[in-house]
Amino acid sequence: MATPDPSADPRPKPKTGTTTTTTTAETEWTPTQKAALSARRNHRTADARLSLPPPQRLLLGTSTGFLVGLTLGGSHGFGAAGLRFRAENAHRLPKEATGWYLYHKSKNYRMMLEGVREGVRMGGRVAVWTGVFLGIEEVVDCVRGRRDVGGTVVASLSVAGGFSLWNRFPLATAARTAKTGLAIGMAYGLAQDAVGAMRGRRPGYVDFILGGGGSGRERNY
Repeated sequence: MATPDPSADPRPKPKTGTTTTTTTAETEWTPTQKAALSARRNHRTADARLSLPPPQRLLLGTSTGFLVGLTLGGSHGFGAAGLRFRAENAHRLPKEATGWYLYHKSKNYRMMLEGVREGVRMGGRVAVWTGVFLGIEEVVDCVRGRRDVGGTVVASLSVAGGFSLWNRFPLATAARTAKTGLAIGMAYGLAQDAVGAMRGRRPGYVDFILGGGGSGRERNY
């Protein structure tokens, strides 16, 4: 039986690199598509608070809250553990150099352990309450259709009320906590509005105060 000659095959052979070239050409972005994608990203960040989309702002806020809580809680736990150790061992203070060495070694170990434990505990609490605050702020913004100090104040008062209920504060302490939340919400909200105004997103209440009837340049979404 004769062996077929491959060179006699009439079918055209595929050119080397054709598939790779076609796939690369299909995945390349045209200048129009790149411009549209860039405009979409700029629009999304321009309308967001602090020019950050909600997921990034939530991650940044909770991370910052955890670090702040870790620092404050660690400092408090470190000092409280030292005082507690001194009180527990006040009746049996060492009288020799070796005893004092072991005393301070045990004290430093207890202080470090309690500081880390209290820091992680408080950092987690602050991160959770910060996440709740940012979540309520975003929900209020979506319901109202605008982003200004009003949503921040509502979120801060909600967190203050929830914190008071969680800790079962008396009425006087709850009122003081609400005042603190109101002050923090006003300051933080006005700071965000100032950043948005510098980027061309003037809040609607500015025109309302100036007599424009609320026809500000704030973008709705």
